[in-house]
Amino acid sequence: MSHILVVDDDEDITTLLTQYLNRFGFTAHAASDGLSMRAQLAAQPMDLVVLDIMLPGTDGITLARELRARSQLPIIILTARANPYDCVLGLEMGADDYMGKPFEPRELVARIQTVLRRAAATGASAGGAARGSAADAVVRFDGWTLHGMERHLISPQGMVVPLSNAEFRLLCTFLRRPRCVLGRDQLMEEARGRAMDMLDRSIDLLVSRLRHKLADDSRDPAIIKTVRGAGYLFNSQTVQGPVAWLR
Repeated sequence: MSHILVVDDDEDITTLLTQYLNRFGFTAHAASDGLSMRAQLAAQPMDLVVLDIMLPGTDGITLARELRARSQLPIIILTARANPYDCVLGLEMGADDYMGKPFEPRELVARIQTVLRRAAATGASAGGAARGSAADAVVRFDGWTLHGMERHLISPQGMVVPLSNAEFRLLCTFLRRPRCVLGRDQLMEEARGRAMDMLDRSIDLLVSRLRHKLADDSRDPAIIKTVRGAGYLFNSQTVQGPVAWLR
């Protein structure tokens, strides 16, 4: 049984969600701020955190960064903000998904289930015999090296370039389909693990951030090319390694 921690200062929301999640077989816990969140995490191992951005004291973005600095605990961000930059910032800080307020509790349950499945699959593949050694998770392209287990890049100059969860999934999606035009909907579905029905600009922002990590000139990109009216094309000429295992 998965333990879910709901962090929100709105008592009506935490009461509703904890009761609703319990109906779907989860054990739900509630916290109203960063202090009570830390206390809950110290008292009980959690499998996923549903985290509101707007919290008293320490905000949700900062708490997501804090969580990700010490663990790979899955995080779903809740936000009442409509600005795509806020959502992308949450993903950059390590969140696995986000939902805008107001939301349907059943949809949140579906996203929790998806994120937990993805986390379980990643953990199983990282530790399973089929994966072999850490070297098996290394993919090379155009002088760059992606370490799938550590989730970072090594530049052609030997510099370590850390990736957020969202950047890693986007790059993996591109590496599995080099020199193919991928539409925004497809990228959002595969890179985020769900189809987004809002904030279409967010995938463009993630592409921009990934280009920056790859030192790809945004004015004349050579690696991630924009195909007008269609989407993006990952223009790598050589992709070597077990790309099918990248998730």
